[in-house]
Amino acid sequence: MTPGDAALRMVLLAGLWGLLTRDDAWSWLLGGPVVITATLVSGALSPSVAWRWSWLGALRFAVFFLKQSVIGGVDVAWRAMHPRLPLKPGFVTLRLRLPSTIARVWLANTISLLPGTLSAKLEDETMVVHTVDTGAEVTRDVRETEVRIARMLRLELAPEVGEKP
Repeated sequence: MTPGDAALRMVLLAGLWGLLTRDDAWSWLLGGPVVITATLVSGALSPSVAWRWSWLGALRFAVFFLKQSVIGGVDVAWRAMHPRLPLKPGFVTLRLRLPSTIARVWLANTISLLPGTLSAKLEDETMVVHTVDTGAEVTRDVRETEVRIARMLRLELAPEVGEKP
């Protein structure tokens, strides 16, 4: 764990302690050692991170996520209100291209937060997505989300199956 990582963890844990104790000054008699210990233990137990954060990528991801949330919300609302309920719910299984577990978990959580999709299973390099419309471009949307996450975390995507590296 780098000194910068340790400082960030300590600030976040101290902030959490302050929120939980409503910043009671006396609570820091116990909270100070707890925050220091939690920082050291979390650093020792954390796997080494093989990515670097891109602030521009994070900003672009946030804009992408908000846009997709609005588009997806309107689509799901339209389907729910449509007299014929144009829904074809089901599961889509995808082989992921993101190289790290952290990035894959980020993808699964993002997919679950977007309207109309839910990450049902994440195992190794495979994710099963439940969707309100299996005929929709679910694969394309997941691939686009993978690209955005890879850019945000400065990761190289593995080639798609059948695609040359």
